[in-house]
Amino acid sequence: MEHPRWDACELTVGQVAARSGVAVSALHFYEAKGLIRSRRTAGNQRRYARDVLRRVAFIRVSQRVGIPLSQIREALGRLPEERTPTRKDWELLSATWRTELDARIEQLQRLRDDLTDCIGCGCLSLSRCRLSNPYDQLGEEGSGPRRLLGKKAPAGRSGEPAAASSGTDACDGDQCG
Repeated sequence: MEHPRWDACELTVGQVAARSGVAVSALHFYEAKGLIRSRRTAGNQRRYARDVLRRVAFIRVSQRVGIPLSQIREALGRLPEERTPTRKDWELLSATWRTELDARIEQLQRLRDDLTDCIGCGCLSLSRCRLSNPYDQLGEEGSGPRRLLGKKAPAGRSGEPAAASSGTDACDGDQCG
């Protein structure tokens, strides 16, 4: 890799990849998603401002703690004049994400605690599996793993099971054996 001059205002995609530790394909992806920008030379080559390195670092750290790219893009879009995030920006943004991260941690702890007897086969047919959903009682809340998504089971009408769906969730008390 050709090292940029210390006073170079712009970097090639290869230089950004080497300096940030991010693959060129990831940089192209970030650009397609509106997270970073480049300009094109007369030869149609990408050139990035040096401050893109800090934006890429911001994106990577945000991803590492589980923030979706859509929220990262939204956060970067709130910065004045699309400037590079500062330490103060990170403090403010991470504070807004903290509640969501705490909820995810709580959800993962519940999942961990419910997996004690699970063999991970995916069939969910074991009579004592805490992830099964007998009578599909959570079907009214929608498809998918309702309890793993943090939803609570609605009470069935007159003790009858809820409508059918593809939900796979923990059963209640004595129904689990």
